[in-house]
Amino acid sequence: MIYRENGQFKTSYRADQQILPIRQDRWAMLALLVLAFVVVPMTASDYMFRAVLLPFLIMSLAAMGVNVLVGYCGQISLGSGAFMAVGAYGAYNIFMRIPGMPLIPSLILGGLCATVFGILFGLPSLRVKGLYLAVATLAAQFFSDWMFLRIKWFTLDNASGTVAVSQLQVFGIPLQSDVSKYLFCLAVLAIIGLAVKNLVRGAIGREWMAIRDMDVAASVIGIRPMYAKLTAFAVSSFVIGVAGALWGFFYLGAWEPAAFSVDLSFRLLFMVILGGMGSIMGGFFGAAFIVLLPIFLSQFLPALALLVGLEMSTATVSHIELMLFGALIVWFLIVEPHGLAKLWSTAKQKLRLWPFPH
Repeated sequence: MIYRENGQFKTSYRADQQILPIRQDRWAMLALLVLAFVVVPMTASDYMFRAVLLPFLIMSLAAMGVNVLVGYCGQISLGSGAFMAVGAYGAYNIFMRIPGMPLIPSLILGGLCATVFGILFGLPSLRVKGLYLAVATLAAQFFSDWMFLRIKWFTLDNASGTVAVSQLQVFGIPLQSDVSKYLFCLAVLAIIGLAVKNLVRGAIGREWMAIRDMDVAASVIGIRPMYAKLTAFAVSSFVIGVAGALWGFFYLGAWEPAAFSVDLSFRLLFMVILGGMGSIMGGFFGAAFIVLLPIFLSQFLPALALLVGLEMSTATVSHIELMLFGALIVWFLIVEPHGLAKLWSTAKQKLRLWPFPH
């Protein structure tokens, strides 16, 4: 019984309501933080930072924001890429147009720009829901693509729409190396993740879940649907906007509107569905699946072809990768419709009883 709870008594409401009530979970979280903040920066290679860790952290943050809206509040959104674009371009304009503007306030203000944009396109949720709301949020994606491509003011009058940032620093510490970028993104993810976790456990989180389960019954018991839905859009858009700013500033470095296309919106939605809707942990699982699986397949398929004496071109590997990727998504949804977070929860429940079968 790895998750042995005998003797772990709670003597106050505060202790009973903590995020990690079981001692083993607290030790595991502490070990994970030490691994992420200390061991990984000392041992990981530059390729690992650039190709795996940075996109995983930023996509986990974006998936967390999507999960607030889709998983907790039940509002289907296909405009996540647009919210990321608004956050990235908003932070870029604030950072470049205001002399001496620090990086952290630029990221926060970029997230607030995405918040305003998200509330604006979240207004249709007051009248429509389901697929109709998905179409309304998809309009945000098309509008942002047109806005950043045609209105040259957002790109500092650059005709191509491409923007770039450099010489990033926080409190006088330069963020030029991959290790420093990784640590900064990890710190942002940890802070926002803790804040979102406490939000969904509080009164506003219960209102979101009540709207998701049955909005009519929620309004009957006194929950205001307009307040709940628009706050979900606001919080979700802010988190996604900050993730978009990190994606542009730290991962891409230079980007254009096509970097935040509708494909990115679908990828984020797939992360939430595969990881588990209505679960903070699900965003991390979904991001790991979406980010790591293509890298694994791109390395595994050519090696497998060499073993059987075949030569496989890069284009063939890309096509097979897409087919296997889609097939695995379908298979996971058939095996566990509630996502990888549900499998993790089931495994933890089994460990509570192990080695006993029941």
